[in-house]
Formats: sequence, structure tokens, C-alpha cells
Amino acid sequence: MAVHPALDYAIPSAKQKYVPSSGIYPKGFLVSGTHVGVKPTNKSFPDLALLYSEKPCSASAVFTKNKFQAAPVTVSRDVLQSRQGEGIRAVVVNSGCANAVTGKGGLFDASSMARTVDECFGSSAPSSTLVMSTGVIGQRLPISKILDGIPNAFATLETSHKSWLRTARAICTTDTFPKLLSMSFSLPSSPQTTYSLAGMTKGAGMIHPNMATLLGILCTDATIPASVLKPLLSHAVDRSFNSISIDGDTSTNDTLALLANGAAGGLPIESLSSNDGRAMTEVLTSFTQSLAQLVVRDGEGATKFVRVCVTNAPFYEDAKNIASTIARSPLVKTALYGKDANWGRILCAVGYTQGLNEGTIIPEKTSVSFVPVDGSEILKLLTKGEPEAVDEAWAAKILEAEDLEIRIDLGGGQLGHGKEEASYWFCDFSHEYVTINGDYRT
Repeated sequence: MAVHPALDYAIPSAKQKYVPSSGIYPKGFLVSGTHVGVKPTNKSFPDLALLYSEKPCSASAVFTKNKFQAAPVTVSRDVLQSRQGEGIRAVVVNSGCANAVTGKGGLFDASSMARTVDECFGSSAPSSTLVMSTGVIGQRLPISKILDGIPNAFATLETSHKSWLRTARAICTTDTFPKLLSMSFSLPSSPQTTYSLAGMTKGAGMIHPNMATLLGILCTDATIPASVLKPLLSHAVDRSFNSISIDGDTSTNDTLALLANGAAGGLPIESLSSNDGRAMTEVLTSFTQSLAQLVVRDGEGATKFVRVCVTNAPFYEDAKNIASTIARSPLVKTALYGKDANWGRILCAVGYTQGLNEGTIIPEKTSVSFVPVDGSEILKLLTKGEPEAVDEAWAAKILEAEDLEIRIDLGGGQLGHGKEEASYWFCDFSHEYVTINGDYRT
């Protein structure tokens, strides 16, 4: 463990490499991470995050599909609907308490958070602030602490990398490091214009679609109307945050929001089918995949980062469904933790995947392999339904590595014409995972 100089908190040595030392942040966005003490045991760490745009934003969000949806999910959805995704100015987030299953009082608290932020920059009804919360379920927020802290959070808004890091830290719960990425890009219609994209997310447990990780905020200074943001975000999330799993659980609070303020100038992206739309789709999908993968790398007690890739499937949805089933199999995950090349568990998960189209899985066409990430020789485990003589020593060496790819080739399905591919990212199950979650509330 080493104390990060910009955060004043210890980060495991193995995770330090995932914390950026600098960033390229979108124009017109300011952020702050401040301490209000939502949890009495938190004496110093930032637990109130605020993101603010100097210009009104287009916005879209995806939310949890859990039936017990937290108050901030309801409030944020209502904000987006009332403004039809336009005129959004801020996102406020607290950690330490989820404000979930808290009844009418919880809705009042979440609305109060949004209203107090609105008052800081003189916004009138309907609210232009999205709200997120994360932490323990079933407890009311210490709302006076949060409301009293919002004016200070607004007063300390900055554009510095350190402030972005503190903001990313403020949304964490059991995370061992803040998850923050940024990048610059260009679009075909405005090659001389430099755009930026930044994103922060949190999550280390209770991670599995749908929707995604617990919380995430993305923002860009490109000009993208809300009508385009919605399908853009949906496409990217389906291939990133909806393609990760740590423990197969989805939260009551899952929310991922994307804001675009147009501060960099350039032409608006009018549709996803345009050259700019296709380029932006590629940029955002790749970016969200990288951000979502940080969540998996921080999985509670995880020792392995695993990509499962299902290839040559008749339909994309079937390939993703199979990958998802493997990713949430406790037997697969525990075998990987034990460095056991027990490919029978993988094949079992393929075989019991539900909801597949007829002819997707043909046993005599199915192959399974371990692919080392260092580019060394692939370990074939099953080839077109026939088991290989596994070199256990080579298998053990592959499984010693932190990163691994499992490849499932369906051979095109019944007709042999399938070429669809889908990936999922997940981690193993360790003894520490049980310890962390057994002690979560205490």
C-alpha cells in the first residue's frame, strides 16, 4: 500500500498503475470532491462529488432494471424526462448511503439535493441537476450534512487533474482506487477541432447487468443533441458496462450518465449513421470498455482479470448471452482463483445457457481455448467437440498470470455461417470476496 500524493489515501501497489497522473478534460466542465461525513466513520475522505457545466448540456442516462429502484434513480429519470434531455447543468453524488428503499422521505432527500445544487447557479424549475447515491441500502441519508456541504462543493469547483481525481474518489465505496479516464479525439467533419471525453466510475462489488456498474459519469465538449446521445450511450453501454460481471448481482442504484455541452465548437452530430456519428460511436464504445474494465480489475478480492470471447456465433445476442453465463459461474470463477484449468466447468456453462436460438450450439463444432495475453502459444482445451491432451504445466503457467482470455469458438452454429462475436470481462472469486461482503455493514 502507498499513499497517493494527490488523494492522501493509500492505494494497493498493484493498483497504482491504473490511477492516471494527468488528464485531458472537456472544456466547460468543473468538478469537486469534498468531505461531508455521510458515514460517521469517515473522518476525512471526500464523499460528496459535484460536476458542473458552464454551458447547458444535452444528457442521457441508463439506469438499473432492479425493481427496487433507489430514490436518486427515480429523481434523475424524472429530471431527464421533464427537460427532454436538454438543459442539464450538474450531477451531484454522495457515497456512504444508497438512499435506496427509503420511501417518500428518500425521494424528498434526493430532490432536495438536486434543488440545492440548482440554487447554487440560479437554475429555475424544472431541476437541471442529476442525482446519484451509493452505499448501504435501507438507510436514510444524513441529509442536513449533504445539503450544508453542497454550497462548499460548488465554491470549490475546479478544472485541475487533482480535482478530477478527488471527485472520482468521492463516489467510491469499497473501491481500492478511483476510476478515472480522459482522452482527446477528432471527428471527420471538424478535423481541426480537438474534442475531449472524460469519465469516472465506481464499483467493486454488486456488479452485473442490467444496467451496469453502480455509478458512472461521462462528459464531453462535443455537440451532440439528446436525441443522438440516447442511442449512442445505449450502444456503448451494451458493449462495455453491460458486458462486465464481478458477482452476478445488480444494484438498486445503477446509473450511468453522459453529458455533452458543445463547448469545443464544431458541427453537431445529427445522427449515428453519419460519418461523425459512426466515429463518435467507436470512440465512446472503446472508452467505456476501458472504463468498465477498471471496475473488473478492482473486483472485491479479485486476483484475475478475465476476458471471455465467444466467436463465430449465428447471432450477437447469443454470443453475449453465453459469455455472460460463463462470467457469472461460481464454479468457473473459483477454478480460476485456484489456477485450475478445469475447462469442463466452462463448457458446462456454455451448455446450460438459456434463451439461445435453435442451432447456436453444436457440440461437435465447439472449441475452447485459453489465450495468454503475452502473445505466447494458445492452450487448446477442446477442438470441435474433441478434448485435447492438456499440458497441465503449461496451463498452470498461463493461470499464474493476472490477465487471461477464454475463447469459445462456436464454429458458425448449425449452418456454419455465423460470424458474430461478443466479449465479457469478469474476475475470479476469492476467499477475500467472502470476507469483504460478510463484513460490509460492520
